[in-house]
Amino acid sequence: MGVAFGSTQRATLEAARLAELLEQAIGAPAHGLAGPLAAALEAFGLARLSRAGLGDLVGQGELPPEVGAQLQAIFELGRRVEATRWSAQDSIRTPGGVYRLMAPRLRGLERETFHVLLLDGRHRLTGVEQVSEGTLSTSLVHPREVFLPAIRHPAAAIVVVHNHPSGDPEPSPQDYEVTRRLADSGRLIGIPLLDHVVVGEGQHVSIRERIEF
Repeated sequence: MGVAFGSTQRATLEAARLAELLEQAIGAPAHGLAGPLAAALEAFGLARLSRAGLGDLVGQGELPPEVGAQLQAIFELGRRVEATRWSAQDSIRTPGGVYRLMAPRLRGLERETFHVLLLDGRHRLTGVEQVSEGTLSTSLVHPREVFLPAIRHPAAAIVVVHNHPSGDPEPSPQDYEVTRRLADSGRLIGIPLLDHVVVGEGQHVSIRERIEF
């Protein structure tokens, strides 16, 4: 008869397994780093650990500097591998395509970042520009900053994307307000806003599917 584990026990076992995997990835099982790695995972969580700076890994994470640097390299390599799953043939017209493109860039960030996807006349991606960082607001995300890259390149249409560090992609009232303001500006300029996608942890929301603009 199998042993039943509670959620806390399962989380502890999963953290221990992750620590072992990280220890193997940095090639240091003989150095007994599973304990410190497990402590770092408990302190940060996997998503935050993947974005932690070297100072945090050494200080709060109590890891040797060379191990912290190796971890940063491993996580960056993982992001780049995931990013290659998206190709120019993926439809940027769908929220799922936008999510597959942007999720590797946004996962684990502790601050909201706002990005503009620049599209040509056939709605193919021609560029990605970050225009702001910080809590989303109409003052922070001004239409001028959003449409300037689209005018400079130029782009025929845009999609905007931002992350919710909480992991919950449910749009806030400010998200809706910013979307409407950008859509109005796009109509005046002649560069339509096709969608505003909010990225959470493993999920996303298309504001175009929620409201008309």
